[in-house]
Amino acid sequence: MSISPIAPTPPYTALIFDCDGTLADTLSLHYKAWSESVQVFGAHMEREWYYNRTGISTVELIQILNATYGYQLDVEQVKTEKNRRYRQLLHTVKEIQPVAEIVRTNYGKVPMAIASGGSRYNIQTTLKAIRLTNFFDSTIAIEDVALGKPAPDIFLLAAQKLKVKPSECIVYEDSNVGLEAAQLAGMRGIDVRSVLKHLEATTSLIQTDSQNLVP
Repeated sequence: MSISPIAPTPPYTALIFDCDGTLADTLSLHYKAWSESVQVFGAHMEREWYYNRTGISTVELIQILNATYGYQLDVEQVKTEKNRRYRQLLHTVKEIQPVAEIVRTNYGKVPMAIASGGSRYNIQTTLKAIRLTNFFDSTIAIEDVALGKPAPDIFLLAAQKLKVKPSECIVYEDSNVGLEAAQLAGMRGIDVRSVLKHLEATTSLIQTDSQNLVP
């Protein structure tokens, strides 16, 4: 598949990438970990509810779940359980190929950073699993900022670390809160969900054609 639909359009001095759901196909893994973890504590999380809130930090998501459904989940207990379950699944993660190709194409040409609402451990483990560890000049995790997305803090810090102006950066994101954060940071944002939908549709078509083959 051509990367042209999401290729960065000049002028730009640096590229910034979200990790989960943008570079790495982790959303289903995150949901599995979330769903199983909250069940341990007597709660429930719908898939659609979670998918509509991707990009929000772990702590904030637990707080929103409590407020929405009247749960009294202990933030640290659920966070620990979710991280434990998610890390058991990380070895299965795959790259999102069109976005990963953007990284490979621009490597050595412009500075690049990861700016994610995930923990540093999870980011590093994910990048190792998809073999992109050494492609980035800086990694900004949720531990590095006071506020997660949609606040612009993560992206502004990434620009600072890359020593470029925010207006010279292009951000790759897969969530509404991430794109809002990029806009608030004064950066151009590229929504990768269009190529993800194309990939899903193509995969579904291939599977259907395969099932219809006459033996």
